[in-house]
Amino acid sequence: MHSALTNLEVIYTICSFTQLRSLPALASTCREFEYPALNALWRDLQSVEPLVKCLPGDLFSTDQGCVLQKPVDSKTWDTLFKYTSRVHSITVTQKRCSTVVEPLSVLMLSCPSTSAYLFPKLSKLIWHAEGTQIFAQFLRMALVPSIVVLHVEIVSASSAFLSVLSSLGALCPRLQNMTMRIRSETNVSHKVSPFITQPIAQLQHLHTLSVWDLGSQGIEHLMKLRVLQSLDLNLRESSAWDKNLCLQLPGFHSLKWLGLDTRTIEQASNFFSSLQVVRSSQVRVCFMSQVAHFVANASTTLFQFFTILQRRCDTIELQYLSLIGHSGSTCMKPDVFAPLHAFPNLTHLLIDDVCNISMSDEDLCQLMGAWPKLQALKFNRYITFNGTTVPTFHGLIRLLRLCPALASLSLVIDTTKVDGIDPKCPGGGLCNKNLKLLSLGDSPINSPLNVALILSGLFPLLDQVNLGWWHMMRLMSPSYQKEPAMEQWVLVNSFLHGFNVVRERGIEA
Repeated sequence: MHSALTNLEVIYTICSFTQLRSLPALASTCREFEYPALNALWRDLQSVEPLVKCLPGDLFSTDQGCVLQKPVDSKTWDTLFKYTSRVHSITVTQKRCSTVVEPLSVLMLSCPSTSAYLFPKLSKLIWHAEGTQIFAQFLRMALVPSIVVLHVEIVSASSAFLSVLSSLGALCPRLQNMTMRIRSETNVSHKVSPFITQPIAQLQHLHTLSVWDLGSQGIEHLMKLRVLQSLDLNLRESSAWDKNLCLQLPGFHSLKWLGLDTRTIEQASNFFSSLQVVRSSQVRVCFMSQVAHFVANASTTLFQFFTILQRRCDTIELQYLSLIGHSGSTCMKPDVFAPLHAFPNLTHLLIDDVCNISMSDEDLCQLMGAWPKLQALKFNRYITFNGTTVPTFHGLIRLLRLCPALASLSLVIDTTKVDGIDPKCPGGGLCNKNLKLLSLGDSPINSPLNVALILSGLFPLLDQVNLGWWHMMRLMSPSYQKEPAMEQWVLVNSFLHGFNVVRERGIEA
């Protein structure tokens, strides 16, 4: 044997790069490889089926359900423990789930040791399966003190399953990352909430949580978790936030990330209104319905939302703001965003599918002048050009002076208005070498070569214009298959590629 193979680190490296199906053969080659290869084979289980296959074939009868045929002897337990003791993560999914979980659930009832003994190294459990009593028995054995990551996604929950969840705080005291989701149109979350609210409050090491609305008391419990850094709340199924509850909850003082999923922007406004303060550096709000059907109402609603953010969020701390809507086509003026000028340290401002923003070059510069540290900007992804004003290359050039750190930009501009711009030196010597992503949506275009020359001059390290919007529209509507504007943007990318090749050759020469 080569001397390198006596080094345990080398053997573990070999096992980590060996395909899963080849690990059993590798484990049987010699004693030096057996332990590391088995560790790699059993480390991450994408199903619990391998555990069932370790059991004797005559242990269960499945003719009339899962029936234990004989007592489990010590040899069987030793064999099972040989493999379960190596497991670091388990994924339980709906596919073929009941046929393999039920035997294990029955088996666990006769386990002579504690669950921590059976899964001493289990640190991650992903549960995308049922919440019936049979599943609850296995879940109880899988919730061990060593778990730090738990993702649970169920359709319904039996009393036994809820009972297990209610012990989560005691069973998994070191839990750091937790996701709880209900895949159901019925309001099952209302039934489950009382059983998880108190256990979550006991998790003093929890730093990442994604969960549905736990009610005002439950959310107040979350505010006391000082280690919590990231919180995603899904309020869509809750009607409590449809009106202003006139609450004054303490707020979030330690969070870095706060994400909200709501039905309407009004729900988000009511939620933020109920808090005294939000010191998060990153805030994301995603709502399902359009802002409003009438321009006046839509503008007022958005302006009120941004005003509430201004009052509740720490004006110095907030750096990232993302607002995601639902195909908003209402046209608004840029002064709707005026309250956001209170946040001078914004580095990311992402307004996606919320509305069409009608603004001139001057409007764009007045709006962006308040955020000199901006690194990512997403405004109009597409425009319905019925009276909507959009910036031109002149506004884009001025934007680069105001926000020199821009690395990602999504904005519709009118590329047909290039009067006074020299394609050979479009920025008068000004260029941005940070920008790696540029999306111009359905920006009008009539000269792909001139557009490519200007973009190449302004963004010398840009590989291509992102055409994601056009590709999406092609999938949604056959009429976009031969859209002339898209073909012109494809030409722009061809020119940009050619310019980059020439530039690279010039550097090499």
